[in-house]
Amino acid sequence: MDARGLDWLLVPLHQLVSWGAAGAMVFGGVVPYIPQYRDIRRTQNAEGFSTHVCLLLLVANILRILFWFGRHFESPLLWQSIIMILAMLVMLKLCTEVRVANELNVKRRLFAASRWCSCGQAATPSRRRTSC
Repeated sequence: MDARGLDWLLVPLHQLVSWGAAGAMVFGGVVPYIPQYRDIRRTQNAEGFSTHVCLLLLVANILRILFWFGRHFESPLLWQSIIMILAMLVMLKLCTEVRVANELNVKRRLFAASRWCSCGQAATPSRRRTSC
């Protein structure tokens, strides 16, 4: 069998590998953030996640898109930048929500603790503080 006889198999196989590689390039940068997103969402704790890395990746991908307007490169790399920007914005939104909620909970606990006098009675508007 010569190479022309295998064209019916090699051409679709080449296209399949090409699409698979492009898909891996586009979504490969976002995949590591999926477990982090799920972990932050589940634990409501974003302390181990650096927002500075998000900022750096946002700037890098925005610059890559701006470079694309001057000199076109492969479209999977452009789509990778767009998807990565969206992923970083979603991660920043989640981290901001979690951190704000955690800070509010801490402030509420501090406020509630400050309402107690040294003898353990609460000072509420309906009840005056009593000396212990």
